[in-house]
Amino acid sequence: MNKGNVWLVGAGPGDAGLITVKGLHCIRTADVIVHDRLVNPELIAQVPDHCEIINVGKEHDYHPIPQEEINQILVRHAQAGKQVVRLKGGDPYVFGRGGEEAEVLAQHDIKFEIIPGISSAIGGLACAGIPVTHRNYASSFHVVTGHTSQGNEQQNWEILAQLEGTLVILMGMTRLMEICQQLMLYGKSPTTPAAVIMYASHPKQESVIGTLATLAAKAEEKDLHAPALIVVGNVVNLGAMLSFPPTHGAIP
Repeated sequence: MNKGNVWLVGAGPGDAGLITVKGLHCIRTADVIVHDRLVNPELIAQVPDHCEIINVGKEHDYHPIPQEEINQILVRHAQAGKQVVRLKGGDPYVFGRGGEEAEVLAQHDIKFEIIPGISSAIGGLACAGIPVTHRNYASSFHVVTGHTSQGNEQQNWEILAQLEGTLVILMGMTRLMEICQQLMLYGKSPTTPAAVIMYASHPKQESVIGTLATLAAKAEEKDLHAPALIVVGNVVNLGAMLSFPPTHGAIP
């Protein structure tokens, strides 16, 4: 039997209408969908009747299906001649472990293609009225994860605190207070604008704007939690002016 194909598809930040046309086509023609926890259910509803749906979603400190098993699920179904869609929130190559999965597929000589998606690190901020760059405020941006593959190993906050431009932190809500403290410890002003955006692009999107000194308390008061983005930098000051109410994106 001929080997099948795997498409690693980015589902975007959450609004189902933000999926790419090519990504939606892959979903509608798949034999198998292997999807993450935060993928919008409206996208899963687009699969054909014969499609097998496999939820491999993970939560913080709870990975019921290990990454190695996810890799083998993709390999097994592709080797059975299936058309497989690995559906991921955001973009497959932005902290989505898409690179690891693509490596495994390449090692097994399985055809694959990456279908990029809108990363929450950019699109999620935009939905909260925060441009990641702006000529008057930030000419660069830096995207980091709040935790590393080594678990408790920390980012080098000393270096990150010295960077100009916008700092976007994904998967950092459980360490929000610590992150703010580390950035201030290594030189960021306590008055540096900072924000948290929860469920970016969803109708239930919520956000809070403060400073490095006040953000953790404000986020706790508003009960903001993962999934959420943390953003630090002067572009945050535009959030109140440029924000707009999230709308329900139509799937074409």
